[in-house]
Amino acid sequence: MSEIAARLAAIKERIAYAAKDSGRDPRGVTLVAVSKTHDAQAIAPALAAGHRVFGENRVLEAAAKWPALRQQCSDIELHLIGPLQTNKVRDALALFDIIESVDRPKLAQALAAELAKSPRRIACYIQVNTGEEPQKAGILPDAADAFIAHCRDVLKLPVAGLMCIPPQDEEPSLHFALLGEIARRSNLNTLSMGMSSDYEIAVRLGATHVRIGTAIFGARPAAES
Repeated sequence: MSEIAARLAAIKERIAYAAKDSGRDPRGVTLVAVSKTHDAQAIAPALAAGHRVFGENRVLEAAAKWPALRQQCSDIELHLIGPLQTNKVRDALALFDIIESVDRPKLAQALAAELAKSPRRIACYIQVNTGEEPQKAGILPDAADAFIAHCRDVLKLPVAGLMCIPPQDEEPSLHFALLGEIARRSNLNTLSMGMSSDYEIAVRLGATHVRIGTAIFGARPAAES
């Protein structure tokens, strides 16, 4: 077993334990392996271990490596978890299966316009800035209900769930609980929350997707500019 395969197995065991400990079925939690800045050679051991759900931050980076990898494994599910520029929407919809970072009205409108012309039905998650950090993307919590309703009812976006990235210096459970409450108000069942340092907490608070990179692939190499 490769080191990456061993890490994947250990993380999945911890996810299963956290789920069972909180009365949940472990099958209700999806591990999104965050492969951003890692090349195809680094990703290969995860694919060989049978893992198929991955997350990327940048459209261009993902486009450079995933089409070839999909030729090897046709059942890959690829999530965009980073910010999406409106001029990259068409490319993103051709490449990704889920857009987790719908974070502003202009992007929602651009996605709706492209999806209306596309035969593909791409699930979208609304990114909520639970910490109200000015430097971070996402809809503010007090505007989330109205934004979700607008995306679903007016733009007809296929909103499947919510995503958040808590502030690094705050207790993550408070933010995970807040995201869960917003989801309940909007009748959404999908919660993408929790990363390498706090995914077990997230699972105990209802995460359906956890985004884990460093704990699987190790330290990220410097991204090219």
